[in-house]
Amino acid sequence: MNIVGEDLEQKGFEFLSINSQLKKNPQFVALKNKKIHFIVVRAIGYPEDPRDYDVILMQHLKQHALKFKAKIFYAGVGLANSKDYRAPVYKDRPYIVSYSGLQEI
Repeated sequence: MNIVGEDLEQKGFEFLSINSQLKKNPQFVALKNKKIHFIVVRAIGYPEDPRDYDVILMQHLKQHALKFKAKIFYAGVGLANSKDYRAPVYKDRPYIVSYSGLQEI
């Protein structure tokens, strides 16, 4: 979430709500150009593609966003162990990040 949050700040988003609880969506509700944006963030382990998202979940959230006249985005953050891509990622050890930005749904 930190990676996406920093990206949003750099792009001029104003945070209205931040939710880091597991299984609670969206993670960010932000304002930009007087429009509300819902941003769903997922950390995806290698070898999965961080750009792939749960279509059913996103369609459900899109219906929720429509009630608020909000745009909805997916932000997949790929993570891999920097020494061995097949090894687990640990918070206190070097890792590689793959983040392509927001995908509008």
